[in-house]
Amino acid sequence: MALVLNEDEVMLRDTAEGFFKDKAPVKELRKLRDERSEDGFDRGLWAEMAEMGFAGIVIDEDHGGVDMGFVAAGLVAEQMGRNLAATPFLSTAILAATAIREGGSAEQKAEWLTKIAGGETIMALALDEGAKHNPAGTATTAEKSGNGFKLNGSKAMVIDGHVADALIVAARTSGEEGDVEGISLFLIDPKTKGVSTERTIMVDAHNSARIELDDVEIDGDALLGDLDKGMETLNKVLSAGRGIVAAELLGAGSQAFADTVDYIKERKQFGKIIGEFQALQHRASHLYSELENARSAVLVALSALDGGDEKAAMYCAMAKAKLGSVAKLASQEGVQMHGGVGMTDEYDIGLFMKRIRVLQELLGDAHYHLNQFAKAHSF
Repeated sequence: MALVLNEDEVMLRDTAEGFFKDKAPVKELRKLRDERSEDGFDRGLWAEMAEMGFAGIVIDEDHGGVDMGFVAAGLVAEQMGRNLAATPFLSTAILAATAIREGGSAEQKAEWLTKIAGGETIMALALDEGAKHNPAGTATTAEKSGNGFKLNGSKAMVIDGHVADALIVAARTSGEEGDVEGISLFLIDPKTKGVSTERTIMVDAHNSARIELDDVEIDGDALLGDLDKGMETLNKVLSAGRGIVAAELLGAGSQAFADTVDYIKERKQFGKIIGEFQALQHRASHLYSELENARSAVLVALSALDGGDEKAAMYCAMAKAKLGSVAKLASQEGVQMHGGVGMTDEYDIGLFMKRIRVLQELLGDAHYHLNQFAKAHSF
């Protein structure tokens, strides 16, 4: 596995870098936050991302996508992380697109993948229910009801849930809470009777929602994939999501580091530029090394996904765990080296810290993935 980008990927990286610097810099997130945007993102920006091919980056050409793969998607996500861009890229172009691509029927693919690639729809994965990521802990139920199902339960931290045109809901159709088997996926219109949505603006000013399902009646054709076998599709979706979140963390951590280095090159204390102090130089050098190692972890994970490597899920979990820790270190060191002003809203470093903390938790933090790895290897 070559840990280098090919010519097309380099071109995409440079294009994405220029696009997000121009169209979605950090000041745009501040604007969305301060104006209390009802959507929480710029729909015009999302339409432009679709025109650029970003919305259909993992969707095949037959359904309107560009099919460049997950390494390419990671390059886009990294630049989003550098600019703290608020978009439905993760929820729709990665999680939902992967779920439908891997588990959808021909009819579901024709209907939804084309809309995603064209930027015509927003979709959200409704999976977690508690304070921590735990797919096997799904307690929401889907019971047989006539020719369809009746769903009851609640979902938390549904990314872009309040603006979604469709929800992909994980519900238990058999077994007990904690069982891996017995989970199924369903495509649900959020306007269906019994579905209630509460927007929860997260600490990083990005979108999330709580979803309540109260006797929600759906038809049998709402089933995405095979009954009771949803975890097979979900595992692929979560691996893709973890790899892309790791890429966004890489971008956020790298930009936090770059901003910090720029600051310590200018800030004077005791008559000297503080970047001349050896203690800060050592800390910056350590952080640089950690970020470069983390970059390799992301590239390995996303390359494994594209190559169909049987260990891809493990690599994506590794990348998510590593990047959560390294990006957190980058933001903490950044605030420390900025000194007191690092805790103010005047500087961007605090915004990076908040975004990194949210991404750390999303789809499992480092402790979750290390524990899963240990159990899988009987440690």
